[in-house]
Amino acid sequence: MTVHYHAIVWIDHHEARIIHFNADAADEERVRPADPPKHLHVKAGSASGTHVTDEPRFYRDVVDALADTREVLVTGPSTAKAEFAKYAHKHAPALMERMAGIETLDRVTDNQLLAEGRRFFLNADRMRPQLS
Repeated sequence: MTVHYHAIVWIDHHEARIIHFNADAADEERVRPADPPKHLHVKAGSASGTHVTDEPRFYRDVVDALADTREVLVTGPSTAKAEFAKYAHKHAPALMERMAGIETLDRVTDNQLLAEGRRFFLNADRMRPQLS
């Protein structure tokens, strides 16, 4: 796999879809938890009535998949993106420094996800000061 500068991650509790990309090329990777939830409801999964949110192996695997990426946009439809950011803040501060944003995004195709990543970073790159 070619090392790309940007990546976009779409994450929920069942999988993380990661696309590393530049203007001309992209590489996709999927990371799945070892024990994915069977059915996800706000009150499913534990005796206390809430689902288990601590998935350190899954989040560690996502962090590892982003190790060579310089800028990352994290997206997803639910709480998993915030839980991943919380995990990264505590266990992978170097990744947090490279996290350009966290946005809510419903399930999309890989092509739509790539287009969203390119749109986001094109706009973000325009706001950075230009080096002479």
